[in-house]
Amino acid sequence: MSIDRERVQRAVSELLAAIGDDPARDGLHETPRRVADAYAEFFRGVGSDPVEHLRDSLDVGEQTGEVVLLRDIEFTSMCEHHLLPFSGVAHVAYLPGAKIVGLGRIPAVLRTIAARPQIQERLTDEVADALVQGLDPAGVLVVVDASHGCLATRGANQSNASTVTLASRGSLTEPVARAELLALIGERVTR
Repeated sequence: MSIDRERVQRAVSELLAAIGDDPARDGLHETPRRVADAYAEFFRGVGSDPVEHLRDSLDVGEQTGEVVLLRDIEFTSMCEHHLLPFSGVAHVAYLPGAKIVGLGRIPAVLRTIAARPQIQERLTDEVADALVQGLDPAGVLVVVDASHGCLATRGANQSNASTVTLASRGSLTEPVARAELLALIGERVTR
């Protein structure tokens, strides 16, 4: 899906006028175009299927080894409640079934899901669900640790707070298996 840049520009101009500023003044003249360009980047995942990144997985049969854990995958998303950014890191683990995937595909899944109006809880679940759908693993664990612009800059004004969410599927829902992976993630969850 393509962003309607002209429509975004008109909306931003209207928003600037609605807050009492002049969208034609020197400092704001290019703002509607800049915001449209930024939104095209921020929301490039709207209408995209993150599972597409997993289509070229390798069928390795029974020789899959143990857990695969990719830590500290950086991301930024836009909170759907205030259209303010939230950003942080995700730690993604899967226990392969018969398929594995190139490690670069996991951040691609996360970035596709993050590039749409989003809430952290759903982002975490959608990453786990995409891995289940695309790889049919024995288990999945996704831990996301993020700071939210809405929490830091308005209302509660908690600029040092972060939110941690977790989603597990399959055999990695077991408390012992989850605890082992959380230990491997270690201090990174608490920054």
